[in-house]
Amino acid sequence: MIMSLIGQTLPDFTVKAYQNEGFHDVSRSDMLGKWAVLMFYPADYSFVCPTELGDMQKHYQDFVSHDAEVYSVSEDSEFVHMSWHQQSPTIKDIQFPMLADPAGTLAHALDVYDKASGQAFRGTFIIDPKGQIQSYTINNMGIGRNAAECLRTLEAAQFVAAHGDQVCPANWQPGDKTLKPGADLVGKI
Repeated sequence: MIMSLIGQTLPDFTVKAYQNEGFHDVSRSDMLGKWAVLMFYPADYSFVCPTELGDMQKHYQDFVSHDAEVYSVSEDSEFVHMSWHQQSPTIKDIQFPMLADPAGTLAHALDVYDKASGQAFRGTFIIDPKGQIQSYTINNMGIGRNAAECLRTLEAAQFVAAHGDQVCPANWQPGDKTLKPGADLVGKI
């Protein structure tokens, strides 16, 4: 049975991360109090994955300025993340935490684990400061994502969280008009 994860609370977890040339633990509690973007990808030393992580790095400061931390996640170990960071010209620039999920704990919990390959599908989860999932998309392994669209979705989620009586229409950008749902709009859009 397929169930929506919208509004679900991120489960408790603790995983190792590689960041800033060192290792540290990251847990659910580390993500509380600010927005988080979990970006699952299939594997280090692959093809589409470095393009996505590089694109996310190009926008990383935009996410930080919106009180959000980005976390990339794969089934690789923190040591493989370190090696990839040291060898890849794209990955050496990554500043956000690279989470190691070799047991598939997070990938299983968020239903992005592909048992056949032992890897994660390209799942992107936007999580609010309370730890609740506000948005997620899941792409097949060969379909890369767009960091600018992820940022736009984060901005829309933050706007709706701050202005609960308004919603963001298609292609909404910060500063654009929003909609206030009500009987006066029915059939007029």
